[in-house]
Order: sequence, then C-alpha cells, then structure tokens
Amino acid sequence: MAIELSRDFGFVPLVVVLTSFLNIYMSMGVGRARKRYNVPYPTLYAVESDNKDAKQFNCVQRGHQNFLETLPLFLATLILGGLKHPQLAAVLGVAYVVGRYFYFKGYSTGVPENRLKSEIIFMPAMIALIGCTVSLSVSLLTAG
Repeated sequence: MAIELSRDFGFVPLVVVLTSFLNIYMSMGVGRARKRYNVPYPTLYAVESDNKDAKQFNCVQRGHQNFLETLPLFLATLILGGLKHPQLAAVLGVAYVVGRYFYFKGYSTGVPENRLKSEIIFMPAMIALIGCTVSLSVSLLTAG
C-alpha cells in the first residue's frame, strides 16, 4: 500500500520539532528547579516533610510530567490526523504546543490552579486532532 503525502504534510513534522523544543525547555526548567529547591536525582517528587520548597518543585515537575503523559496521544493524532488534514493538524498542533507552554508556566508558579487557564487552548486542539484522526480512519474504511 503506497501512501501519497501532500506537500502540506511538511508542516506536521515541523510541529513535531516544535514539540521537541518545548520538551527540552520543560526538562531544563525541572533541572533548574532541582538546583533551586535542592531536590537531587533520582528523586521524582520532593517530600514536604523533608523540603520546605517541595510544593514549588513538585509543581514544576508535575507540569512537565503531565506533558509527557499526554505526549504519545498528541503525537499519534497529530501525525495520523495530519495525513488527511495536514494544514489543520499543523495549526492545531501549534495551538496545543502553545497551550502546553502556558500550562507549564502556570503550574511552575507553585499555584496549581494557575495551570487551568491554558486548558482552553490545548484541550480543544487535542479533541480536534482526535477528530482529524477519526476522519482519516473513516476515509480509509470507506474507500473503494
């Protein structure tokens, strides 16, 4: 089975690269927080009884961890949905990445509720990417 990619699909891998840069940015943020709040490796989360800055560090760590937890679904729907709807998937992918950036920034303030404002950006983008992937599936299942 041959797959013919439209020229516009070229935007989709660029969003994957943008996502990689966001992951690097978040990883570096966690690394800086480890130094600032004295949380050595391999500790994943700080314990409040041992570290007065545990909540602050844990918020930074959680912001990145949540991104990693959703990354496989995002990339799968971006790439698969992009096969049929490359421009739309790329725009939705950028919206998702921007929303995730603000999610991380909000969470990193140490006030977990600050992360919620950005969900209005990335959640609709994720749902729409799932829709793009369903559209691809329906097209394949009903073809010829």
